[in-house]
Amino acid sequence: MPGLTAPSDYSQEPLRHPCLRINAKEPFNAEPPRSALISSYVTPVDFFYKRNHGPVPLVDDIERYSVSLNGLIENPKELFMKDIRMLPKYNVTATLQCAGNRRTAMSKTRTVKGVGWDVSALGNAVWGGAKLADVLELVGIPKLSYSTQKGGKHVEFVSIDRCKEEKGGPYKASIPLSHASNPEADVLLAYEMNGEPLNRDHGYPLRVVIPGVIGARSVKWLDSISMIAEESQGFFMQKDYKMFPPSVNWDNIDWTTRRPQMDFPVQSVMCSLEDVDHIKPGKVTVSGYAVSGGGRGIERVDISVDGGKSWIEATRYQKTGVPYVADSRSSDKWAWVLFEVTLDVEQNTEIVAKAVDSAANVQPERVEEIWNLRGILNTSWHRVQLRVGRSNI
Repeated sequence: MPGLTAPSDYSQEPLRHPCLRINAKEPFNAEPPRSALISSYVTPVDFFYKRNHGPVPLVDDIERYSVSLNGLIENPKELFMKDIRMLPKYNVTATLQCAGNRRTAMSKTRTVKGVGWDVSALGNAVWGGAKLADVLELVGIPKLSYSTQKGGKHVEFVSIDRCKEEKGGPYKASIPLSHASNPEADVLLAYEMNGEPLNRDHGYPLRVVIPGVIGARSVKWLDSISMIAEESQGFFMQKDYKMFPPSVNWDNIDWTTRRPQMDFPVQSVMCSLEDVDHIKPGKVTVSGYAVSGGGRGIERVDISVDGGKSWIEATRYQKTGVPYVADSRSSDKWAWVLFEVTLDVEQNTEIVAKAVDSAANVQPERVEEIWNLRGILNTSWHRVQLRVGRSNI
């Protein structure tokens, strides 16, 4: 594509923050320490998880860079950055979460296939850009459309990014046109992250951000947008990121029996404590994040100090000084909720966290119930072990 190239090797990778925990070097996949993740409501770009499928693309001429709008439409169009910037700009605070978040914990039950993520394969950012619904109007697709006149019912995003899973072809994903053309869904063509231009790791110069949906659909380094009749046939739509039951293994899997995963389920994690933490007896502050997909708010975060026999409700918040109310206009509907509670711990114990969203969905108790061979969507109760030691001082 003019202005944007996909390198053939990893010799021109961007600089990354030294605190990141590297889960794979080539392609580069990394997450921040869990304690750093919740140090602020908006995740600094340096601490936002990095998820790549190949070498990070390079922009060599931003003036020549354009995105092609094509497929089942009357008037295909090339859009340059200046065209996109002329549309109304929206800032949307949204949490992106990799479907593989907490995969490492799931693999302890039975081995799974995929990058080993701890609990920080997500982040909350303020994304700035044009609404996809406005962009689609430029090629004659009205808002709230179900189909184009030529029968396009899905919107496919194709990246400049090349990956081995596509046999050297581009990364791609799609969402239904009814979702893409709905301005209330806040799907963006984003060129900013936290008030600054996107950096290379996060999709410079232009990416898709689909709030409330697993990160795999928010395509980076956008090359084209295509109206298609059926959902994308890309590898990551058809042969990955689907939720199978525990009985399915690599010998009996039939990928066609499941739909591509979209919304992520309700999730919560304690970030102030490690999996096994040593503390002194007394007061312990437990803090972390909770988030649900599809714009559903967090109704409750429950914490147990006795492995789930009894529960204490944690305080929830987003912006400092603004009370959080699930699904209120004053809350960020696409963003995570941070929580905090102070507990009295006098002996060794297991602390458990579970969240309930505004549709009363609750996290499953045991990881075994939701185990799947790709290790996605581990939203089981989050557990940490506390070892209480007496000070010698």
